[in-house]
Amino acid sequence: MTTFVDRVELHVAAGNGGHGCASVHREKFKPLGGPDGGNGGRGGDVTLVVDQSVTTLLDYHHSPHRKATNGKPGEGGNRSGKDGQDLVLPVPDGTVVLDKAGNVLADLVGHGTTYVAAQGGRGGLGNAALASARRKAPGFALLGEPGDVQDVVLELKTVADVALVGYPSAGKSSLISVLSAAKPKIADYPFTTLVPNLGVVTAGETVYTIADVPGLIPGASQGKGLGLEFLRHVERCSVLVHVLDTATLESDRDPVSDLDVIEEELKQYGGLGNRPRVVVLNKIDVPDGRDLAEMVRPDLEERGYRVFEVSAVAHTGLKELSYALAEMVAAARAAKPKEEATRIVIRPKAVDDAGFTVSREDDGLFRVRGEKPERWVRQTDFNNDEAVGYLADRLGRLGVEEELMKAGARAGDGVAIGPEDNAVVFDWEPSVMAGAEMLGRRGEDHRFEAPRPAAQRRRDRQAERDEAEREFDGFEPF
Repeated sequence: MTTFVDRVELHVAAGNGGHGCASVHREKFKPLGGPDGGNGGRGGDVTLVVDQSVTTLLDYHHSPHRKATNGKPGEGGNRSGKDGQDLVLPVPDGTVVLDKAGNVLADLVGHGTTYVAAQGGRGGLGNAALASARRKAPGFALLGEPGDVQDVVLELKTVADVALVGYPSAGKSSLISVLSAAKPKIADYPFTTLVPNLGVVTAGETVYTIADVPGLIPGASQGKGLGLEFLRHVERCSVLVHVLDTATLESDRDPVSDLDVIEEELKQYGGLGNRPRVVVLNKIDVPDGRDLAEMVRPDLEERGYRVFEVSAVAHTGLKELSYALAEMVAAARAAKPKEEATRIVIRPKAVDDAGFTVSREDDGLFRVRGEKPERWVRQTDFNNDEAVGYLADRLGRLGVEEELMKAGARAGDGVAIGPEDNAVVFDWEPSVMAGAEMLGRRGEDHRFEAPRPAAQRRRDRQAERDEAEREFDGFEPF
């Protein structure tokens, strides 16, 4: 049964924002209490958080679809909807977040590091928030925005200071078990280690982590054996340790050829050429192993490697190795640039940035793209004429209509707002004035104006009833 997973595809969906409420305050002796519709709640985010207690992506392998909760709609009485609950997904230290194309979105290193994989939708404004001096009685509210839906790939790259690499059964698991408190599964057959093992080593005042990377074989960088699956765990390590078997039972292998093969695989994988190397000649407790180690050591030292002869079984040469690795790790840590305090980068918009673009496509359709126009369209209830008029007002004030004219749009031309796969398309009808100015009474109610004489109020009410009877045959006012 699979117990370790270091690469998964995760499908995350943030919560949708709640709709705003269109409501009018009703109370005895207060027939015209004014709009009191509350705002919708914000949808929940989906956030990845580094948790040191998590070591695998197994949970997301079994359950790759995750969704945050939606925001609640607003209610009358100026009651805003409840925000959706954020969904927090714990991931191991060293998790890399990529999109489907392989582009890195985030590199999560360090306990508590967070990344918002999908952002919740905004809640829609209620008609109380939309009321103004000119629009005193809005008969509409804004819809909540849908939350983000993302497909991301999570890759785990082990965060360790030292990586043990070498052929299967070279003794890497045995070595990490005696250098640290790690207890990997150990046997005398190839590919005993199926998952990377981590151990913590203390040498003097230096404490460092060591990783046992599953065995590599020729062709690992092209997908043979287990190497391709776990070579990524070598990337973050500061020091590479070649564990060479001096007591192999295979006649066509020897420590020097094993080293050349593994180095070639590391070269093919790329990005590891600048890491310091150490060679460990293991299994010198075997008589033939000690003889072979003494034979090949001069050749390896001539190549520039620091060579250590050890026996994981007899615990020979381990102290010298652990202190030498601690010295190299301390030097690598000192060479790293100090992390600077988090700086906020402010990138002001250009003074001529309108916040949207208008382009003409090959089929004659005019397409409007921009954060504000697209968000406003998502918030509009197209079943409500007043809400549609409010959208027209906003687009007019933003300058969309003027840009359409400059682009050559004429009455009846098709205009799309949004991307191709999710756009609102309509036939454009230009106006001399934007909606609010052209339809000056949209959302207005003279009953909220200053008090008028009683006789005037009676005449106005009678005129309103007469007009309603003419326009709506059989309509009875409530």
